Amino acid sequence: MKRLYFLFVIFFLGAGVSASAQYLFEGTVDTQFIEGEVYLSMIEDYRKLSGVYHEQIIAKVKPDSLGNFMFAGTNLPSENKMYRIHADTCKEADQNLSHVTGHCKNSEEIVFVANNETTLALPFSFEQEMFCKVISNNEKAKTFLKIDSLKNDMRFAFSNYRSEANRKVNTEKWFSILQNYGEQLQEPLAELYIYSFLSDRRSILHGYYLADLKQNSYYDNLLQRLKKQYPDTQYTRQYEAELKSDRFLISDNEPEKSLPWWAYALGGICLLSILGNFYFFGKAKKQKAAAEGKAALTQQENNVLELILQKKSNKEIANELFVSVSTVKTHINSIYKKLGVSSRNEVKALYA
Repeated sequence: MKRLYFLFVIFFLGAGVSASAQYLFEGTVDTQFIEGEVYLSMIEDYRKLSGVYHEQIIAKVKPDSLGNFMFAGTNLPSENKMYRIHADTCKEADQNLSHVTGHCKNSEEIVFVANNETTLALPFSFEQEMFCKVISNNEKAKTFLKIDSLKNDMRFAFSNYRSEANRKVNTEKWFSILQNYGEQLQEPLAELYIYSFLSDRRSILHGYYLADLKQNSYYDNLLQRLKKQYPDTQYTRQYEAELKSDRFLISDNEPEKSLPWWAYALGGICLLSILGNFYFFGKAKKQKAAAEGKAALTQQENNVLELILQKKSNKEIANELFVSVSTVKTHINSIYKKLGVSSRNEVKALYA
């Protein structure tokens, strides 16, 4: 009944908003977020897709007693841009630190494409999960959710790769799959969403991205699509600057400089000393992060975590917890975000 009422309101309000060239973003949060706040942010720096940053925030609201929230108005740009709706329960005393770093322990978010005429509904999914379903009059608004599904498939596939040769073959395959899919969407912002994932300097994929950049014309073609559809925007300028910077990194034109043998010896000693300090500091920090991360998980996420540590597959976890494989993937994605990891191997290493 609650869902039917929600969709009924969305339909009639959405029709009225479209007629008057306004945007309307509505949704419902889980009970755990009812006492928190929901933020609407406009993302112009695609390296800050996840989290909540003060400079991006357009508006914030508190959900009502049923968890419903709404953003509406006429102040958005007429062209498509990246937006994020983010719910968290950060206490006011913690917001300054948590929002500067972009992360709160208990949070959920969804990134999408929208403009000043977009109506967007975020009802619970079939499995009663928030921010996993999009209903919109703007077809581009759904693209990021589809890309996230592909990214989850990629992460799951990578967790099963063992040999370096197999990893390399599958890296090439997934780069091609994601790039081709992004191009088929005919939305350069969706391609930027994929590019930010594939070229992330913190990712194990970054080395392959640099190698791909040397010989793949895809990146130049994407730049032309951005210049055509989004000329003189921060998205295009940032992407063009990053391409130049990364191509400088892989340039073979830098002259080699030879140093005396003692400089290498001294550098080696210093490096060993630094690595030793980082090892002990990192070990302590890792133990603390593991404890804090686990405390932030829900009971069901802790159940999934324990089964991951027992080396159970997604299908085995689903059977044991009596849920679908899709639900298991959603829980795993949430666990990765809360623990600050990107693979099962990293999860296991965190609790080794």
